[in-house]
Amino acid sequence: MLKILFLCTHNRCRSILAEAIARHVSNGALEVRSAGSSPEGVVFPGTLQYLAHQGISTEGLSSQGWDEHEAFAPDIVITVCDNAAGEACPVWMGKAIKVHWGLPDPSKLADEAMQQGMFDQVGRMMQQRLTLLAQTPLDEFTEREALAAAIEQLLTSERSI
Repeated sequence: MLKILFLCTHNRCRSILAEAIARHVSNGALEVRSAGSSPEGVVFPGTLQYLAHQGISTEGLSSQGWDEHEAFAPDIVITVCDNAAGEACPVWMGKAIKVHWGLPDPSKLADEAMQQGMFDQVGRMMQQRLTLLAQTPLDEFTEREALAAAIEQLLTSERSI
């Protein structure tokens, strides 16, 4: 089973969304967690509302730092914000394949209607990408480069859905 760690700076919105959606669409085929380099300590309420509205479990979701996942040893680290993509990851993540899925942050919008629209847009993109990821037999790839290329290909495939 592949282990995926979703990263963003504050681990309060996008990485939490990715963790919950990945669990939901993979039906246990992926082991997923999320973390931040500078965790906020609380999950953004709009994130939890969006997930609940979509019928996606919010059980166990919390804002935490990446150091809390050192023993997790992810196979894949997916950054979902541009700041996290530019940060130097801890040494223990060195063996993980790193992929960047830059996505806008709904929690940054003050207007509720615009925020809801952004949650819908980001949620749809994540659901498409993560469904494809969960359906792709990535554990069959024995070479890191081939696995990285297959994951990057998912981004191209997702755009055509």
